[in-house]
Amino acid sequence: MGTALVYHEDMTVARLLWDDPECEMECPERLTVALEQLQRRGLEQRCLRLAAREASEAELGLVHSPEYVAMVRGTQSLGKGELQALSGQYDTVYFHPVGAPQPAFTKLHTPCSMPLPSTGSFGTPTPQSTFHCARLAAGATLQLVDAVLTGAAHNGLALVRPPGHHSQRTAANGFCVFNNVAIAAEYAKQKHGLHRILIVDWDVHHGQGTQYIFEDDPSVLYFSWHRYEHGRFWPYLRESDADEVGRGHGRGFTVNLPWNQVGMGNADYVAAFLHVLLPLAFEFDPELVLISAGFDSVIGDPEGGYHLELLAESVCMTVQALLGDPAPPLLGAMVPCGSALESIQRVRAAQAPHWTSLQHQDMAPVLSPSIGSPEARPPPPPPAGAEYMVAAAAEAVEALRALLDQLRLRPLPPVRTAIALTSTDAALVLPPGVLHQEGSAPREETEAWARPHEALVRNEALTALGKVLNLMDGILGGQVSSGIAATPALATAATLDVAIRRGLYLGAQRLLCVAVGQLQRPPHLSDDGRILWLDIGGPEAAALSMFHISVPLPGATGGLLNCVLGLVLPLAYGFQPDVVLVALGPAPGLHDSHSALLASMLRGPAGGRVLALVQESKPQLTGALARALHGEAPPSLGPCSAASPEDTQALKHLREQLEPKWRMLQVAVTSPGSLQSAEGEQFAPQN
Repeated sequence: MGTALVYHEDMTVARLLWDDPECEMECPERLTVALEQLQRRGLEQRCLRLAAREASEAELGLVHSPEYVAMVRGTQSLGKGELQALSGQYDTVYFHPVGAPQPAFTKLHTPCSMPLPSTGSFGTPTPQSTFHCARLAAGATLQLVDAVLTGAAHNGLALVRPPGHHSQRTAANGFCVFNNVAIAAEYAKQKHGLHRILIVDWDVHHGQGTQYIFEDDPSVLYFSWHRYEHGRFWPYLRESDADEVGRGHGRGFTVNLPWNQVGMGNADYVAAFLHVLLPLAFEFDPELVLISAGFDSVIGDPEGGYHLELLAESVCMTVQALLGDPAPPLLGAMVPCGSALESIQRVRAAQAPHWTSLQHQDMAPVLSPSIGSPEARPPPPPPAGAEYMVAAAAEAVEALRALLDQLRLRPLPPVRTAIALTSTDAALVLPPGVLHQEGSAPREETEAWARPHEALVRNEALTALGKVLNLMDGILGGQVSSGIAATPALATAATLDVAIRRGLYLGAQRLLCVAVGQLQRPPHLSDDGRILWLDIGGPEAAALSMFHISVPLPGATGGLLNCVLGLVLPLAYGFQPDVVLVALGPAPGLHDSHSALLASMLRGPAGGRVLALVQESKPQLTGALARALHGEAPPSLGPCSAASPEDTQALKHLREQLEPKWRMLQVAVTSPGSLQSAEGEQFAPQN
């Protein structure tokens, strides 16, 4: 199994045939530029290519009315004037007929455009209609669903136009004709028998069409974050706000996280993932995740996600993530802004009655939004002029190039995952591409590093330490992304201490150590901000210092998830480590799937640089870690049992102590006056 890529050249055919400044940005080049960038990066070649098919009218009828499907079919025979009049009946939509002349792909009069050849990887477009293109867009999504659910692919991307998430049962809207993701969800339920589907909509605009279709359906959990500005941003709907949770049996299965301030950053989005989306997703336990992947919230985009260079880069990064490549480290201070915290607080309060994972936690009083009723909201601003759009586009390009320049400073290592074992275990099953690391640090050098520890003087422990040192050198030297090293049971703590000192010696500025089980913190570690020691399995919940934190090992899956999402990952993202060390000691009740999930999630904060230390006598654990660090999905945890009152209280106690210094732990603001103070600086580690 791998990553599938689905597209069809005919989806480049439909284009605007009359003057309409609002619609001209939805252009065929959106597809061609994205595909060409995938090819230039060598990403298309790494994917399983699937040809799109047309969705049948019966499949379209899974969510759309027969009358609406017939209306769209009828556009094939209308003339230009009739199509323009029909398009005007909908909000920001255009239709294209059969047989209309096809201009060459040239520079358009919009900020999204760039020169393209008239032919290329797609070949010469054929005269087809919006109906044909929209059926292909829906059918491509169904092809991808079939591939994933039959095991032909593990995941994938459907590169399609027209988009879909604004389309409703009986109406086109916002460039969307058929609701591709909604059709895919119903198709997965009816053809493949699924009962729980999660739809994540990260487009900057609210996908109201998808929400309307599933608002009373508990089998589909719809999550959307979107720019809202208290109703002043398109589509200007009251039902896009946080207190809209669904209807009837679907109450609690519509989750809206509205951004009321412009310019949300990495910390705001990560906080939304950790404190809203992921707790609900794990509790819901979906059988399939569908993503409405609009890229209009990308840094520098001037308006609506149609700047071609930004769009192409976003598509490439998404495919890299699907392929399992480590994500680049996040840039900038990881401190959520006050407005983001207010939105997170409001959606958690609205959803808490419906989700156990959001209950039994302190919920500050819910703040009234700055502008309450729809009547009190100012009218939407007028459309931006052409001069503003051109200037914004130029700023967008500069912002993107600056970001890419920073990312290129840390290219992907040639080896994604390496394993250093002291012996080969026949029961160990590894994924393709994982490298068995045979190298070791020189014997004399290893002995010098081991000298302070009696546990490392034995030959077996010394041999294992040499492999750990060599692996750490590879990670910090850029040759290896992540690794796993086996250590003798009695030498794990000592090996961890040497690995920490080696990392600092090699130039790591911030090193996160997550010790799971009964492993003691080395006594000489300082609290100067270079090392964050997080002990999961300590005797009590305690913040011995800002950089030395201990919490008992939770006794249930729900408690462990609360600990990971509510403590470990917020601390990790806030700390922004150069390397993460995960040491797995004796931990009764901790399953291999738990350890693999923890290792997988810790890839994000450090840009993939994770070194896991395990006891050699656990080949199944080593295999699970190898697959997770290599980019495969960790094993499913299944339905989550609730956290115990003791685990909940321990986590609450720690968060109360740590929130003033570690701002990624915050999920609420306590008063309107604290919105600004919540944006204070994160700590500055001393060098």
